[in-house]
Amino acid sequence: MLKNYDELSPIAIDCLREIGNIGSGSAANALSSMLGKNVVMRVPDVSVMDYQEVIDRMGGPEKVITGILVNLDGDVNGMIMFLLEDSFAKVVLSTFLQSENVSVMTLDETQLSVIREMGNIMAGSYLSALSQLTGLTIDMSVPSMTVDMLGAIMSVPIIEFAEVGDKVLFIDDGFVIDGVDIKSNIILIPEMASLATLMTKLGVM
Repeated sequence: MLKNYDELSPIAIDCLREIGNIGSGSAANALSSMLGKNVVMRVPDVSVMDYQEVIDRMGGPEKVITGILVNLDGDVNGMIMFLLEDSFAKVVLSTFLQSENVSVMTLDETQLSVIREMGNIMAGSYLSALSQLTGLTIDMSVPSMTVDMLGAIMSVPIIEFAEVGDKVLFIDDGFVIDGVDIKSNIILIPEMASLATLMTKLGVM
């Protein structure tokens, strides 16, 4: 039985990288359909990191980003969090609302609702791909969204998943939408029993 993420083998990390690849590809296709734009996915890089490493890699605790958090239930329990920068909001809101010069710090309720719905679609597509790959039932909560400093956003999983330890699965990916580079990151935090279930289904345990 896995006790923490540090015990994952290189083969298991490769499997998680492929999950990230498939999930991100599915999310990119969903975005492309919704936006009516060409969306190209970058090949994701999957790492096991502690929270401070994630914060440092993304620009420090005071960097303001959009966090979309989804709790997982069913055969896989845990959390998935999308961390999106200003460029994502600008492309989405200019497409749907013709909003220009967007800053995530000054979004109105309509704009927030559009971003939240995009997060909902991305999370649903990501988890649907994971479910099809593994044959597991993965239910998701209604996404909650916040715009805040990265340090504050990361405090949520730190508190909720303290028993799992201080490591997370960090998926560094992103999209290119009509030539605009969209930086995004995904943090996947399955509970250890759920991670073991995933690994067993993928044949690496």
